Parts: sequence; C-alpha cells; structure tokens
Amino acid sequence: MNHVIVVGVDGSDAATAAVEWAADDAARAGARLRIVHAVGRTPYEIAMFATPGQGDAIMVSAQSVLDDAEAVARKRQPGIEVGCELLQGAATAALRNQAGDSAEIVIGGSGLGGLPGAALGSVSAHVAGHAHGPVVVVRSDPDTTHGEVVVGLEDYPACEPALAYAFEQARLRASTLRAVYAWQPPAHAHIPDSAYDLDEIHAAQCRIAAVILQGWRQRYPQVPVIEDVRRTHPVDALVSASAQADLVVVGSQGRGAIGTVMLGSVTLGILHGARSSVAVVRP
Repeated sequence: MNHVIVVGVDGSDAATAAVEWAADDAARAGARLRIVHAVGRTPYEIAMFATPGQGDAIMVSAQSVLDDAEAVARKRQPGIEVGCELLQGAATAALRNQAGDSAEIVIGGSGLGGLPGAALGSVSAHVAGHAHGPVVVVRSDPDTTHGEVVVGLEDYPACEPALAYAFEQARLRASTLRAVYAWQPPAHAHIPDSAYDLDEIHAAQCRIAAVILQGWRQRYPQVPVIEDVRRTHPVDALVSASAQADLVVVGSQGRGAIGTVMLGSVTLGILHGARSSVAVVRP
C-alpha cells in the first residue's frame, strides 16, 4: 500500500496548522505528503469563469495556496517527500476521494474554504463520516505536546482499526496510550434497594477493557498503556481526556437510514468538544 498522508488546504490558519501536523506525521511514519486544494466549479462559477482572465486569476490564486502550503511543509520537515495537487470540485467530495490510496487524510478543524461558514460539522464531519481510513481533524497547536495519545474503547470488532491506528501513533511518538472505556449504569440503578452493585459493574467493565487491550499490549510491548475506565458518558470521558492529549482516536459506527455512512453521535460530540486533534478511523 502506498504510504501517503493527504492534507487539504485553503490558505487559512487552520489549514496551515493541518499542514504542520501532517508534515510531522509524515516524518515520523516515513510517509509521503500530498497537499491538495479543491477548486469548485458550480454552474454559477462556470458562467463566471467565462469572463476573460477571471478563470485564470482563480487558478493562479489556487496555485498560490498550494505553493504557500508546500513552503510551510518543507520548512517544518525538510526531509520529507512533498507533492501538490489541484483538485476540481467541492472540497468534501475531492478530499473523500483521496482516501483510496492514502494512509490518512488531514484537515483543519475549522473546515475548508469555498463553503461559507464551513465550520466543524460541515467539511470536517462530512469527510470523517464518509472516507475510509483515518481522518485527522487538527484542533490543537502542533508545537504543544503532552506525550499522550487517547483512544476510545468499544466492545465490538469494528473498533479494531481505531486501536491499530492509536497504538501505531503512540509508538511513533514514543507516547503513552490512554485507553478510555466509558460506561453508564442502567437507567434504574439509582432506585433504592436496586439489585445492581455499581462497584461490581465497574469491576466487570475493567475486565472487559483489559480483554480488549490484551492482544494489542502484546503486539506493542514498547507502548505504555493506561487503562482508564470511567463511569460517565463516552463523550464526556473523551473530551475530558483530550485536555492532556496530543491526539484522540475514535472509531465511527454511525450509519444512515439508507446505508449512507455518517458520524455517530458520540464521534460527532467528540469532534465538536475535544481540545486536541481528533482522528476518526472508519473500517
């Protein structure tokens, strides 16, 4: 498989932070960096481009965005291989289509240009919900490090790709991996004389977390692992953990009514609330 990291840019500060993050990741992983910028041509824009010279001006501006981003990447990590590509179409579709031959897609947390008011929840959430493989939404300063990667644990096989990505990120960064497993008591567990023993439930959840992590600990003996089992909502647990994390890694199990893959509510909540960068890993 080609080991490529794709980063989408639009000339914004958020995109610059994404380029720096992606360049650092490419250097750690020995990957190639591909910087892409999308120029959308809606029916209205096609008519606009008919004005002599205006279409050329738009393309010159687009090329300038790529050139500036390439300069940022090369200054950040002079030793990596960098390529640039100008894409046609909406940013969401253009980035999503890059997923096929890439290790991951990296985008800024405030969304990409071309979509007025495109904040997290539009471009970022759309790409994270539809692209196969890791999508990293950069929400933090790449120069601020805590030495910890956080991963959300779920008790189902589909979370395996997220665990694989999280352990590899922790290994490459020589960081500790904090595996957060959140659980909530049954709705009626607060009733007096309830048959539920919350301490026993918590102990059982700790055993589940240990089983999920057992094989991964053996595969990555060099990665220190903290098993962090919390009695709270998963979004609250992971957002809280994100405050001291360099990256939060989550899977995505959301699925639309007609089979269209989307972000689950937990994943979307973490994307909106996390204080660190977030990697959404879809199978």
